Amino acid sequence: MSPTSEAAQGGRRLVIVESPAKAKTIKGYLGPGYVVEASVGHIRDLPNGAAEVPDKYTGEVRRLGVDVEHDFQPIYVVNADKKAQVKKLKDLLRDSDELFLATDEDREGEAIAWHLQEVLKPKIPVHRMVFHEITKDAIRSAVANPRELNKKLVDAQETRRILDRLYGYEVSPVLWKKVMPRLSAGRVQSVATRLVVERERERIAFRSASYWDLTGTFATGRAGDASDPSTLVARLAAVDGKRVAQGRDFDSLGRLKSDTLHLDEANARALAAALEQTAFAVRAVESKPYRRSPYAPFRTTTLQQEASRKLGFGAKSTMQIAQKLYENGFITYMRTDSTTLSETAVGAARAQVTQLYGADYLPEKPRTYAGKVKNAQEAHEAIRPSGDRFRTPAETGLTGDQFKLYELIWKRTVASQMKDATGNSVTVRIAGTAADGRDAEFTASGKTITFHGFLKAYVEGADDPNAELDDRERRLPQVNEGDALSAEEITADGHATKPPARYTEASLVKELEEREIGRPSTYASIIGTILDRGYVFKKGTALVPSFLSFAVVNLLEKHFGRLVDYDFTARMEDDLDRIARGEAQAVPWLRRFYFGEGEGTGVAAEAGNGDGDHLGGLKELVTDLGAIDAREVSSFPVGNEIVLRVGRYGPYIERGERDSENHQRADIPEDLAPDELTVEIAEELLARPSGDFALGTDPVSGHEIVAKDGRYGPYVTEVLPEGTPKTGKNAVKPRTASLFKSMALDTVTLEDALRLMSLPRVVGKDAEGVEITAQNGRYGPYLKKGTDSRSLQSEDQIFGITLDEALAIYAQPKQRGRAAAKPPLKELGEDPVSGKPVVVKDGRFGPYVTDGETNATLRSADSVEEITAERGFELLAEKRAKGPAKKTAKKAAKKAPAKKTAAKKTAAKKTTTAKKTAAKKTTTAKKSTAKKATAAKTAAGGSED
Repeated sequence: MSPTSEAAQGGRRLVIVESPAKAKTIKGYLGPGYVVEASVGHIRDLPNGAAEVPDKYTGEVRRLGVDVEHDFQPIYVVNADKKAQVKKLKDLLRDSDELFLATDEDREGEAIAWHLQEVLKPKIPVHRMVFHEITKDAIRSAVANPRELNKKLVDAQETRRILDRLYGYEVSPVLWKKVMPRLSAGRVQSVATRLVVERERERIAFRSASYWDLTGTFATGRAGDASDPSTLVARLAAVDGKRVAQGRDFDSLGRLKSDTLHLDEANARALAAALEQTAFAVRAVESKPYRRSPYAPFRTTTLQQEASRKLGFGAKSTMQIAQKLYENGFITYMRTDSTTLSETAVGAARAQVTQLYGADYLPEKPRTYAGKVKNAQEAHEAIRPSGDRFRTPAETGLTGDQFKLYELIWKRTVASQMKDATGNSVTVRIAGTAADGRDAEFTASGKTITFHGFLKAYVEGADDPNAELDDRERRLPQVNEGDALSAEEITADGHATKPPARYTEASLVKELEEREIGRPSTYASIIGTILDRGYVFKKGTALVPSFLSFAVVNLLEKHFGRLVDYDFTARMEDDLDRIARGEAQAVPWLRRFYFGEGEGTGVAAEAGNGDGDHLGGLKELVTDLGAIDAREVSSFPVGNEIVLRVGRYGPYIERGERDSENHQRADIPEDLAPDELTVEIAEELLARPSGDFALGTDPVSGHEIVAKDGRYGPYVTEVLPEGTPKTGKNAVKPRTASLFKSMALDTVTLEDALRLMSLPRVVGKDAEGVEITAQNGRYGPYLKKGTDSRSLQSEDQIFGITLDEALAIYAQPKQRGRAAAKPPLKELGEDPVSGKPVVVKDGRFGPYVTDGETNATLRSADSVEEITAERGFELLAEKRAKGPAKKTAKKAAKKAPAKKTAAKKTAAKKTTTAKKTAAKKTTTAKKSTAKKATAAKTAAGGSED
C-alpha cells in the first residue's frame, strides 16, 4: 500500500524536514494527505547573549547560557527569526493526525528532531522518519518504517554543544583582554589554527640547502617507437658505490642527515666533464609487477579533498553544492564518515561497469571497503549517486558546478567496483667509469600499464601539483643487462631544498582527520571560521596564518596548553563518542572538564599545563589571568633588535623603547606572510617614510602644510595655529586632501599639496551661467554641474580639463547604469565550469573576477598581481554555490495630502491611519517572507554532525 493511500485512510500527516528545498522534493514523492514543512534548521538553541536569556536566570547562567551549578543544564531559547516558523508548525500540527520528524540521521539531525518535539509538544503519535537518499522508494520506505527518537545521539550532540559553549565563552574573553577585542576561541577552531601556525613556524625556521647532481640522456642506437623509445633520461644515483645526496637527505636547517655524497657545483661540473668520453652499459634491469586497487567511495572529507584538487572548490563551497545535489535527489547524504555501500548501490555500480566498460572490467565479487575513520557512524553509506540505478552525468540534466561535482561522485563510485589496474614497473641502472677513475651509476624508473582497470573511470588527484598521477606511464627502452649505451648529453643540475608546503583546505582537512581532531562533517565550517576571523588568509590555494593568529596561538600554548594539545583534543573526541555510545555519562565528564573535580581517569581532568594548569579546571584557568603578560604573548623577535608586535589595531614592528629618541615603528602590510618578514624586509619597512612630512608654508595663509599616512591612505593637510577653535559653532577645520594614486608620500611637493587642497577646481560656467567644477571623490575624479555629475577618465584631468572639453562631456547623453567598460586587469583563462574566459576587472568596490555571467569580489588576502587561475575559478564556484542574491522588500506607504476643512482633515487622518496600518501589515508580511528566505538560505548548509 502506498503512503498516499495510507494517508487517505489514516488522516493527515505532518512531515517536518530541515530545509524548504528538501520539503519540496519530498512532497512530490508523498502526494496528497501529507503536509511537508521545513523547520529551516534549528528552531531553538543556546542564547546568543544575555538579552535572550529569560529573566528568571541570573548571574553566570545569563552569560554562559548554561547552568553550570545545576548539572550543566542548557538554557534553550527559540531563535527570534524562527518564532513565526514555530507558530506555523504548531498551526499545521493542530490539523494533523500524525507527526513525522524527518530530519537528517546524525547527531545534529536527531537533536533538531528532539527540539521540535520539545517545543511543539505534540499530542498525536510521533514517528522518527530516516532516509539517506531522497528518492521515491527511499522516502516511501522511510514513512512505512519509522523508528523511535535516539536519545543517545541527542545527548551526544547536547554535550558537544555545551562543551563548545563553555570553551568559547570562557576562553574568548581572555583573548579580548590580552590580545585584541572581538576574537574567538574554539575547541577545534583553535587547534586547526595552531596547525597552520606551526607549519608557518617550520617555514620560518627552515634553512635551504643547495645540492647538485647529474642528468644523462642515453641512447640505445636503435630507431625507437612508442612502445620502445630510443633514449632514456637517467639521474646520477651513486659515485663509487656511495649514494648521491638528494633533497630528502637534508634536515630543516640545511644539514646533511645521512651518510651520502654531497655534490656542490664545482664537483658536479668536474664529474660531468670527466664523463664526457665514458662508455656506458646497462648494469642491471629490475622488473616487478605493478598493481593498483581502486579508491574507496567518497566520504565527507575525501570528497572535500578531491573537489579542491580537481575542481578548485573550497570545502565550504563543496558542501553547499553537495547539499543541493542531496536535497534534489541526486546523491545520498553528504555528511558521512563511512565508505560502505549498500547492496543496492553495489548492484547499480556493477551494472554500470558492465554496461559502460564491459565484463572484463568487473571483478568476480563485489568490493567492500573497511572504514578507516574511528567511531564512524555506519548508519550512513558513502556518498554516491542515489537510487537503485545510477544516472550518468549526461542523464541528470545538471549544469555548472553541480554537474561537475555529481560527475566526480559518480566516477568515483563506479570505479570503486572495478578491477585493479595492473602492469610492470622497471628500474634500469646504467654505469660507466669517469676519466678520473670514479664509477658513476645512473638510474631511471619506468612504469607500463597493461590493464587500466578502474583507471579507465577515475584517477585520484594529488596534493602535490608536481606528483605523478596513477594513470601516467613512463616507458623505457627495452634493454638488457650488459647492453651498451651512449651518452648524448650529461648536464650538471643545481637544486635547493624547499620549506614544507603550507596547508591548503584539502590538506588541512586531511591532517585534522588523521589526527582524529573534531568531526569530519564540521571541517568545512571550521575552515570557514578561521578565514572569517582573520586568523588565516589565502594566497592562491595556500592557507597563510596572520600575525594575529601567532599571538593567539602563543597565548593558548603558554597558558592553556592542554586546550590546544593535539592528543588531548583527540582524546576529548573519544570521550564524546563514548558518551554517544552510552559508555560514559555527560554530566560527570563536563564537571571534571569545567571544575576539575574528582579523581576520575578521564582526560577531561587534565585541562592544561603550566601556570597552574595542572589543577585541571577550565574555570580556574580563565579566572586567574595575572600570569599572562599581554605584551609578551604578542611580541616576536625578528632580529637586529627589531620586534614584531600584534597590537589592538593590527601588527607592527618597532625598535627601541617608546618615546625614546631612537624609537622606530612601522606597520606591517596586510598581505605579508609571516615567513616573509625577514630582517631585511623589516629594515626596509622601518626605513620607509612615516609620520608627518613638513612640506613648507602656504604663502597665502601662512599655515604649515604637512603630508601624512592615514587610515585611508596618504593625504596632505594644514596645521592650524594654536588656539584655533576645534569645536562649537566657531570651529575651524583644516583643509585636507587625499593624494592622487600617481603620487607618493615621500615625493609629494608643497605645490602638489596646495593644488590638491584647492579642489574643487572651477572649470567655468555653461551658457546658463551654471558653474562646472572638477573634483575627486570616493569613486574617482568627476565633473559636477548643479546636481549633474559626470565621471572623468583620470585624476590628471581634474587640473587639465578645459571648459570646452567639459561642455563636450555634458553634451553627450548621460550614461545610465554602468560606465564604459574598463579593460581587464588580468586574464586567467577559460573557466572549467562555464567554459568562458575569466578576467580580473576593477569595479566600484574593488577588483573582482568574472566570466561574463558570475562576478566574485577578490578577498582581502587576494591581490590582482598574485591571483592564480585556480583561485579565480574557486571564487566563481563559491559565488555560484551561494545562488542569486535576495532582493530586499521595500516599503511603499504614501502620505495623504493635507485638506483645507477640519472635517476633511479628520477624515484624511482616519484614512491615513488606515493606510499606515495596512502598509505596516504589508511590510511586516514582506519582512517575514524575506526572513524566511534568508533562513532557508542559511539552512541550505544543513546540519553538522
